[in-house]
Amino acid sequence: MSRFDEVLNNIFIGQRQGAELYQRVFVVSAYSGMTNALLEHKKTGEPGVYERFADAHNEDAWLEALDAVLEKMKAKNAELFNSDYELQAADRFIESRISDVRECMVSLQQLCSYGHFQLSEQLMKVREMLASLGEAHSAFNTVLALKKRGVSARLVDLTGWNQTEPKLFQDMIKDSFDGIDLSRELVVATGYTHCREGLMNTFDRGYSEITFAQIAATTGAREAIIHKEYHLSSADPNLVGVDKVVTIGRTNYDVADQLSNLGMEAIHPKAARTLRRAGIQLRIKNAFEPEHGGTLISQDYRSEKPCVEIIAGRTDVFGLEVFDQEMLGDVGYDIEITKLLKQLKLYLVNKDSDANSITYYVAGSRKMLNRASRLIEESYPMAEVNVHNIAIVSAIGSDLKVKGILAKTVAALAEAGINIQAIHQSIRQVEMQCIVHEDDYDAAVAALHRALIEPENHGDVIAAA
Repeated sequence: MSRFDEVLNNIFIGQRQGAELYQRVFVVSAYSGMTNALLEHKKTGEPGVYERFADAHNEDAWLEALDAVLEKMKAKNAELFNSDYELQAADRFIESRISDVRECMVSLQQLCSYGHFQLSEQLMKVREMLASLGEAHSAFNTVLALKKRGVSARLVDLTGWNQTEPKLFQDMIKDSFDGIDLSRELVVATGYTHCREGLMNTFDRGYSEITFAQIAATTGAREAIIHKEYHLSSADPNLVGVDKVVTIGRTNYDVADQLSNLGMEAIHPKAARTLRRAGIQLRIKNAFEPEHGGTLISQDYRSEKPCVEIIAGRTDVFGLEVFDQEMLGDVGYDIEITKLLKQLKLYLVNKDSDANSITYYVAGSRKMLNRASRLIEESYPMAEVNVHNIAIVSAIGSDLKVKGILAKTVAALAEAGINIQAIHQSIRQVEMQCIVHEDDYDAAVAALHRALIEPENHGDVIAAA
């Protein structure tokens, strides 16, 4: 959404005319940086309006931050609209929303100054209300811009603004789309959906794809399309070279789940589950190459011959090794450790074990990892806990039953001077993970792409849109 004019011309309208413009629903996210300013910066943790509101030590800081967001949103409006009518309409819409939010949060703050009401009990609702501003802002502007270009566009505002009480998630979407003739109107829906379950309780900032998938299922979509800034490719072109990677033309939801587990989401796994159950194929397209067919993801696809499709991985991982001779024969030994990792919000990417040790490959902050290490040693007095700085490099494919793949992998990494600390492959054979030192990650990705993908030349096989 940060390159809005290109998105409008490439995706929303393009070469379409008349009836070709319709029978489509768009789910939009906030403009770049808006959700960071409203909540907190996703990568750096810099506090936004929400974090400042939750911090009771400075009660006025959140008001200043909210005013700054309003100015940022109005500046974005000024970038998009050169007509006084559209600009004023866009400004009035977001000014009204933010004014309502400000009044609500001030009232809540005053209410919680009494001992009977605790601010901590209301913070998730505040977080959802603030997050919804970003999607409402971009969705309203998109409809405004489409109407300016002569398109019959309709805003489906799923944020529940001025709604008396929340509905169940599926009911909220179903009721919002009842009575809409998609053959005559182009619908733009907010990525955030206000509902009784509270999407952010489960998905936090990943709610847009959950909304997207449910809308597709509810409306009986022929195909679901996610527009990204890049193609789904055989590896990171920055690591292996733009001339070496190929676009993945087809794959399946199983592969998409493996990518999600590595933090490289093609789609949120629970959104993928909704599409799977509804029998809807997913297409990943590059928003700035509209003529390219992109990647088609379906339930039953398998490559024509066994092959590696993608080399991927993650570097924000630690190996938490627990050695304890008393675990031998105790099948429930690690139940409490797994619960602890979940409580500390450490994401478990994988784990392996032998007779007297278990290693958890977890993503999260070093602070939480050190705390987990300390608590495990306190709970298991005979255990020895070590933390390793590692990276995971994976070979992934819809059919990975490639003869000699393990030998090729070990040889490729050895030739590149990389030591394999551990290796994991399940019977399902859709992924093979190599654990290497974090400093070897870039070289390992390039080495495996060179050995497992480039000689195969499985090519840019594109499924027609």
